[in-house]
Amino acid sequence: MIKRKKLGQHFLNSKSIAKKIVSEARITKKDIVFELGTGTGILTPLLCEKAKKVISIDVDEQLVRKAKTIFSNINNLILKSGDGFKNKDPFSIFISNLPYSKSKNAIEWLAQTPFSHGVIMVQKEFADKLFAKSSKNRKAVSIIANHSFEIKSIFKVKKNNFSPPPKVDSVVLRIIQKNILDKDLIHIIQKIFSYRRKTVKNILKQFNKETLNEKRLDDLSGEEIINLANQILGK
Repeated sequence: MIKRKKLGQHFLNSKSIAKKIVSEARITKKDIVFELGTGTGILTPLLCEKAKKVISIDVDEQLVRKAKTIFSNINNLILKSGDGFKNKDPFSIFISNLPYSKSKNAIEWLAQTPFSHGVIMVQKEFADKLFAKSSKNRKAVSIIANHSFEIKSIFKVKKNNFSPPPKVDSVVLRIIQKNILDKDLIHIIQKIFSYRRKTVKNILKQFNKETLNEKRLDDLSGEEIINLANQILGK
């Protein structure tokens, strides 16, 4: 359990919540589900009941070995150990209880990956970033997520539903893909936010571009920031 704490992972221990997550994923027998983080396998067999195929990956080899023993009789399950963000297998639905330390990476990876929709559980603090109404509270990941996905908060999960319990509550989100972003655009959006106190005119100067726009980043809408990033890339 100490190792999993270092990874920022907390195991969901509520079967009723697991069933609710699977239900919200709206899986059909045509779907290939990618589960990032096999964990104790609380979701895995439920996903297999609904899907054509489930690909479940966990960074912890010991957990994967245990899952292979427990679920050896499930024919539509592929279990792998390793970095899930290096997965090249196509999938239609993404499911994960995301470790807080990996939530930002997951959003950026999903923004570059073709799929239909997903259900993710994130800590409340991260969900607040995605739903930030004030431009001053937005982060680069807020812009990336909201341009890439339709995001809806489904339900909250109290911290006592995990082992070990995290410090804060979690939120289950449904995401539907709208746009696929390339790696260069994501990098530029992040770079723009490193200059967020500068005017657009001075931000563009950092990239040898010119404009008369004296607005600051907090004055721009999400789509205007995407357009600014595309302008920098010459798109």
